[in-house]
Amino acid sequence: MRILLCEDQDAIRRMIEALVGASGHEVIGVGTGPEAVERALTEPFDVILLDLMLPGSMDGFEVCARLRADPATASLPIIVISALDDREARARAVELGATAYYAKPFRPLELLEYIGGIKAARRG
Repeated sequence: MRILLCEDQDAIRRMIEALVGASGHEVIGVGTGPEAVERALTEPFDVILLDLMLPGSMDGFEVCARLRADPATASLPIIVISALDDREARARAVELGATAYYAKPFRPLELLEYIGGIKAARRG
């Protein structure tokens, strides 16, 4: 599967790229919201992994809202991976269309199982 990862912290982005890539997925990493929206709207992806706290004017909530508003990405699975672990952030992310929510530090095997489930559902 082709996965877009939007994470502004280089070390975390590289770790997730290595983890998910080692499972046989192609991972494209970007560091800002505008980059994520542009790539998602112009290239085919199967899943988006999205941090919420991003630099600049477009945070992860805005990325999620913009992707859900476009017919091309409206049904694309968006998995939030964020240090924000309060009820309000989770509720807002789900309201904006997030498919799943993992708080940092997350359990890598749980994330890989979830991605595997998406892959199996697409085949089935």
